[in-house]
Amino acid sequence: MGRRLLVILGPTAVGKTDYSIEQALEYGSPVISCDSRQLYKEMRIGTAVPTPEQLARVQHYFIQTISVTQNYTAGMYEADALALIDRLFAEGHETLVVTGGSMMYIDALCYGLDDFPEVPMLLREHLMECLRDEGVDVLAEQLKELDPVTYDEIDLSNGQRVIRALEVCLYTGQPFSSFKTRSFKERDFTIEKVGLTRPREELYERIDKRVLQMMDDGLEAEARSLLPYRDLPALQTVGYRELFDYFDGKCDLETAVRLIQRNTRHYAKRQLTWWRRDSDIRWVDIKSI
Repeated sequence: MGRRLLVILGPTAVGKTDYSIEQALEYGSPVISCDSRQLYKEMRIGTAVPTPEQLARVQHYFIQTISVTQNYTAGMYEADALALIDRLFAEGHETLVVTGGSMMYIDALCYGLDDFPEVPMLLREHLMECLRDEGVDVLAEQLKELDPVTYDEIDLSNGQRVIRALEVCLYTGQPFSSFKTRSFKERDFTIEKVGLTRPREELYERIDKRVLQMMDDGLEAEARSLLPYRDLPALQTVGYRELFDYFDGKCDLETAVRLIQRNTRHYAKRQLTWWRRDSDIRWVDIKSI
């Protein structure tokens, strides 16, 4: 069979964690997380980190390994994950299980990243100021004018992603999407991608229930402890932003919870839209397993 990377992807709350653990046990592999938020030590509840019981069943990598105060990019993940994968293959593994829902991280690992231009820090700081003062919707509208392709592709509720695309448009005068050459980097292992799916109503119901469970588990207190870091890239995340608005008095708690549910559903929809264009993914209806 040769060296194989089994990438298990799918929308948030579809059931990737349990499925990937079963696959890892079958192949004698650890689970390599490909989630850009479960990396952070301080964000346990709101990122649905695997439970202690799940973590005890099989070794996991890239789970709660860095602090929100550390700058960590998809490019850094690509380098770190490839180094780990090389080591694990050298130790004798034939199949390694990767799982996550972060589209950019999965693309970085499977294909490598495009070379985007460096943008002056002054421009980025100006856009961050706009994000704080005017909200992400204003920036998203500007992005829609300059680069409708990227506008349709990215998670528009993620201020950091919107700023990253917009700053490239403003600095270069060219659409962010024009830099995505998709010149894939060759990997020295086979990549097999399995996408998990469920009927939409069932997926949305699971999302809504999981948000309520997170609140029961203490998400409000976790978000409050992270208030000092609210402007950092790691905290531009569904589940935290809405609670920050509640802390600011912009909405009541019930509304914040409803917004977390709604924005998580929107994120799941964007994940599926992103991956539906990838003909290499073998889709599995997890309900029928």
